[in-house]
Amino acid sequence: MVETRHLDRDSLFLLADLLVEHENTPVRVKVRNLSAGGMMAEGPAEVARGMEVSVDIRNIGKVRGVVAWVQGRRFGLAFVREIDPKLARMQVSGGNREAPPYARAAVGANYAFPSAAHLRKI
Repeated sequence: MVETRHLDRDSLFLLADLLVEHENTPVRVKVRNLSAGGMMAEGPAEVARGMEVSVDIRNIGKVRGVVAWVQGRRFGLAFVREIDPKLARMQVSGGNREAPPYARAAVGANYAFPSAAHLRKI
């Protein structure tokens, strides 16, 4: 296994889906810090040192790794290949900066608010 503890780690908080070897259902974990060579996560995943896993990280995708250590609900992963951890901090965007229709204000520019006389009492 390659020693990755010397790499800069970026403290952050994001959620990722972890899939343990030979399991079918991913487990949602909290990513506590992330570096090019690995990460520290926390969650209900039942992992042990040496287990192979894959983790789906926002803006990066699925990354294969090996569990390097476990301490309670926290554990460390050593990635099989290096990643760019800065990508995980980037805002998720589909390229269209306009809000989707369901998130736009319901009041248009030509809308006249009703006067108090037209409001009903509750």
